Amino acid sequence: MRLHILTATLAILAQISMAFASDPFADSLNRAPENWYNLDPETNRVQGVSTEKTYEILAGRKGQKVIVAVIDSGVDIDHEDLQGKVWINPGEIAGNGVDDDQNGYVDDLYGWNFIGGTDGSHVNYDTYELTREYATLQKKYEGIDIEKLPKKEREHFRKIEEKFEQKSGEAQQEYQAFMYFYKNYKRSQKLIEAYLDVDSLSLADVQSLESVDDVVLMARGFLEYAFENDLDESMLEQGIEHYEESVKYGYNPEYDSRTIVGDNYTDVSERYYGNSDVKGPDSRHGTHVAGIIAANRHNDLGTKGIADHVEIMAIRAVPNGDERDKDVANAIYYAVDNGAQIINMSFGKSLSPNKAIVDEAVRYAEEKGVLLIHAAGNSSENIDETDNFPTKAYQNKGAASNWIEVGASSWKGQQDFVAEFSNYGKRSVDVFAPGVDVYSTTPNQGYESLSGTSMAAPVTAGVAALLMSYYPDLSATQVKDIILTSAVRLDGLKVNVPGKMGKEVSFSNLSLTGGVVNAYEAVKRAESYQIDQKR
Repeated sequence: MRLHILTATLAILAQISMAFASDPFADSLNRAPENWYNLDPETNRVQGVSTEKTYEILAGRKGQKVIVAVIDSGVDIDHEDLQGKVWINPGEIAGNGVDDDQNGYVDDLYGWNFIGGTDGSHVNYDTYELTREYATLQKKYEGIDIEKLPKKEREHFRKIEEKFEQKSGEAQQEYQAFMYFYKNYKRSQKLIEAYLDVDSLSLADVQSLESVDDVVLMARGFLEYAFENDLDESMLEQGIEHYEESVKYGYNPEYDSRTIVGDNYTDVSERYYGNSDVKGPDSRHGTHVAGIIAANRHNDLGTKGIADHVEIMAIRAVPNGDERDKDVANAIYYAVDNGAQIINMSFGKSLSPNKAIVDEAVRYAEEKGVLLIHAAGNSSENIDETDNFPTKAYQNKGAASNWIEVGASSWKGQQDFVAEFSNYGKRSVDVFAPGVDVYSTTPNQGYESLSGTSMAAPVTAGVAALLMSYYPDLSATQVKDIILTSAVRLDGLKVNVPGKMGKEVSFSNLSLTGGVVNAYEAVKRAESYQIDQKR
């Protein structure tokens, strides 16, 4: 039993160990080159988006300000590398408790928080959409013989019930396995330190240990795995927290975060709720996204964003859990109505019970000429065949013309070029962009390397902002067209299919363009585009 749990735990740890990487420097073949996503394929021999090379040809030219809305977990607007890069509502007076610009949101100086309460409280954790759908159906059919329901309703309920029980059971198992590993890691650490009579351990210490005692050998095995995978006590505690959140909140049908928000959740047309605190309790993800787009390029601090003349409008709508359709729709409306030209959406989920209201908001952005950029998701799935919401495809047919769906590429070459976690799809994913080991800002003056299509989307948003800044006459759909048609094609490159070990496919088959976003090529295309327009 112990061996089985250990084996399962090691598999789980192998899957998530990359998510805790924080070192941006290339000190081995397993480390990304510093600032790699801004580098150039020809000059630097790494498939970045050529940001630095692009600014060389734009030297001496003045760009215009572009507002990019980041719908996310929150943004640390006080970060040193975002100073001067945060949108400030010109019609609002800070902290006076008055809706000065009469847009329905009081003191929205930097954006808005749609998952906060009027008393200043916040939603940090929330359930998954699967859990919410399961709880809704449980309540709806309480006391009813499910077998007597119409076939379509019965099948839908059974499908949701089966998936919920499977996923919640897996979460429980993963949490228990992780706790088992953590407890044994701590026990093993104390045992081996005592055995060797040292105060701290290195991999060399552990590997040099010899014993015929099975308990000591098992302890050595735990510690060897931890050292070899760069898993320290802090990272293990983060892993425990992750799985504990899933069990306690994500798959808990009894948990209701809307008591914190205080809105009438069933009224999907409700627009004015929340509070003005755009940072919230956990802005790590949103701050990282914001830095990729906009971190100051001229202050010699931790990182360089892609877009120079940009301001981030912070809109908090994504908790630790699944975002809600109502909040996503309202976040889009807020961004559009308050002047955002680009909206970055680094979030997603497999169910969207109120997709119609999100579609309405997307259509509104389309009508107003606002570009939407969305992360394709991190489930190693073909989203031509599986769902990942929100999506550019409208419920009643047709698709948004102002939408770019982005998969994640890696700094690694050959078969490992596509991120192993990235979703893909010849019809559903438009283009790939750097999304592995991307170094950017995190709260409280921090910097980290994080991985995900969540990072690839803001890389693309940054390139879009750069184009809009230096070519302000371009429309959102023209910018989209330029980014997609200028994407660098890697014809002939065979890559591993995400999630399918050992199976290779042509990179060109994983997205609509078969290419990678590139700022330099996009600027060249924009130049020729403007010449063509003047003829």
